[in-house]
Amino acid sequence: MIEPVFPEGILTVDRSSDVPLSEQLYRCFREAVRGGLLTSGTRLPSTRRLASSLGVARNTVNAAYDLLLAEGIISVRAGAAPRIVDGLRLEQGKPANIRSRPAPVLSSRGARMAANLRGEGWAFRHGALQPGSPALDLFPYEEWARCLRRAARLERTADLQYQNYSGHPALKQQLVRHLATERGVQATAEQILVTSSMQASLSLLAQALADTGDNVWLEEPGYLGARTAFHAAGLNIAQLPTDGDGADVDQVQVSDPPPKIIYVTPSHHYPLGARMPLARRLALLEAASKAGAIILEDDYDSEFLFSGRPVAALYGLAEEGQVIYLGTFSKSLMPGLRIAYCVVPTDLAQPIGQLMRNMGCTANVQAQAALAHFMDSGGFQKHLKQIRQVYEERGNCLVAALRGRLGNRLLVEPPSGNVQVAVLFRGDLDDVAIALAMQERGFAVSPLSSTYLGTDRQAGLIIGFAGATQEQIDKGVEVLGNLLEGMDD
Repeated sequence: MIEPVFPEGILTVDRSSDVPLSEQLYRCFREAVRGGLLTSGTRLPSTRRLASSLGVARNTVNAAYDLLLAEGIISVRAGAAPRIVDGLRLEQGKPANIRSRPAPVLSSRGARMAANLRGEGWAFRHGALQPGSPALDLFPYEEWARCLRRAARLERTADLQYQNYSGHPALKQQLVRHLATERGVQATAEQILVTSSMQASLSLLAQALADTGDNVWLEEPGYLGARTAFHAAGLNIAQLPTDGDGADVDQVQVSDPPPKIIYVTPSHHYPLGARMPLARRLALLEAASKAGAIILEDDYDSEFLFSGRPVAALYGLAEEGQVIYLGTFSKSLMPGLRIAYCVVPTDLAQPIGQLMRNMGCTANVQAQAALAHFMDSGGFQKHLKQIRQVYEERGNCLVAALRGRLGNRLLVEPPSGNVQVAVLFRGDLDDVAIALAMQERGFAVSPLSSTYLGTDRQAGLIIGFAGATQEQIDKGVEVLGNLLEGMDD
């Protein structure tokens, strides 16, 4: 068995000191335990090994171990190495040679990047009815496991090295075909960058496309992940008003200087769910062209459309370089997969790809290879077909339950797609307090008001339905109803 070797600095001896070497070793061990460097159950070197590494006599180590044993710091059994006693707790003390200093703090940039703009009521912990959560009970685990095993078995090439940090070539080719067929997005594999999440894509692009102090237009209400990325990059965020048809550039207050970035969710506005009509899309493109801005089109749930004809991506209407298209597999598969992507202009593909490497926001290559196999085999399309129908049923069940129990207290529309609905309260209610109360009871809903930038906010909840069972829906609506009725007392 290999014996432990302690790093230099934990055990030291001073031969010029009047203190016996065994006493010095004893004190070093005791301070290491008190300071947490040696924890409960840690195996210690044999007396022979320790004596050799420190250049002292074996009897010196024996004497130190005897002192530790007598004080109950170590335990010794015949034929076994000495160990720090299980469950040992010594009084914590600050080493005499360490001077007090102020606690470290984040830089201004670090504080911006670490800011929690979602607020206290946002559902971070897992629970039923959580917005954005897919149906894990419908995930094809066995088929996915086969894809992972195949990727681990076959992907023994240079792809496992530092190459292809902007994405696995096989996955990029699958995305080229998928986007052309499903979303009308014509792109080359070189234009596709595979990242670890939608948040990583937004943070990457915010840093790449604008400088500190530049203006960005963000939908009001809008996606908090985008707001977080723009805030972290030091950008000035202006409100882009929305209504039943999504973002309306005719209502925005003209900014000086004009925006460098315009962020929109045209297929399904987040969080209200509106679908942007063609006239609005064309107006948005014209406004971006006049401003010299680039549009970030977040198509976060484009795979889910329950009614009506699919609307082609804004990217397909734009001129080259005018729109960057963003997608993710978090809703169609699962967030834990950690794979998202963006389609960038040809001229920006190489420099932003290099920035990806510099920032380290790349995705696991074997997960990418497995996903490429999954898509190529037809498994992804089969999975989408199944969950679309189930998601529609669950969304309609949630809306029916809300209307049936609370129709006089709230407004909610049947979802045309998506994995969550926005519920608007009638009257002036504290949706943050209601969301927190729901979370305490196991329902991870989020307050709608948190998605607004300005002071004119609509109170309500964002409620997920994709992963919800009928029992969870019924119970969640009952809990919400009791909370709202309790506010009348």
